[in-house]
Amino acid sequence: MSKKDTVLDAILTQGSLPLFFYEDAEVSLEITRTLYKAGIRVFEYTNRGAAALANFIVLKKAQQEEMPGLHLGIGTIKTAAEAAAFIAAGADFIVAPTINPEVGAVAKQHDLLWIPGCMTPTEISIAQQHGAALIKLFPANILGPEFMSSIRELFGGQLFIPTGGVELNIDSISTWFRAGVCAVGMGSKLISKKVLDNRLYEQLYSDTIKLMEMVQTSK
Repeated sequence: MSKKDTVLDAILTQGSLPLFFYEDAEVSLEITRTLYKAGIRVFEYTNRGAAALANFIVLKKAQQEEMPGLHLGIGTIKTAAEAAAFIAAGADFIVAPTINPEVGAVAKQHDLLWIPGCMTPTEISIAQQHGAALIKLFPANILGPEFMSSIRELFGGQLFIPTGGVELNIDSISTWFRAGVCAVGMGSKLISKKVLDNRLYEQLYSDTIKLMEMVQTSK
């Protein structure tokens, strides 16, 4: 199985994609260890600050040394140069808030999954034309599950994941799955600023276990 297909399968199996960024490398590492301990095997670090690349390199080293089977992706990639830099650092997949075909081309060149963000049917069509196997609905808090329900028949067979509009409760998660998504992105609703600033690793562990249980119930 190709690297792209392996990561896609991991996301489909897990049914969720946790994502976060934090300036402090040690906190970022402990969050990663906590997610892994709770059973997460694929997640997205986001390129949201000056320390993102340096922190990602720290996470990648730990992944290789102590977290077998973990697929570590990078998000908020808007340019081909950013994609190339993080791929050189070992990114296992690329997530973007927009459709930049140049980013998709860099990912394809390295046989990596590219997950572009889309907000309209036209954007979804463009993403498909450039080979997006999985499309991020973003911002999902604006779009809502009703949008997914409305467009699913237009794009039969296309895989979607919402990011930015999924609450950490069974009603929200199950509603999204019923609407037709294949997984749910979980950012600040799971890994909140409070969790990060106060190093609430035990809370994150418990919440991640709950997330995985709710996803499996909802799929």
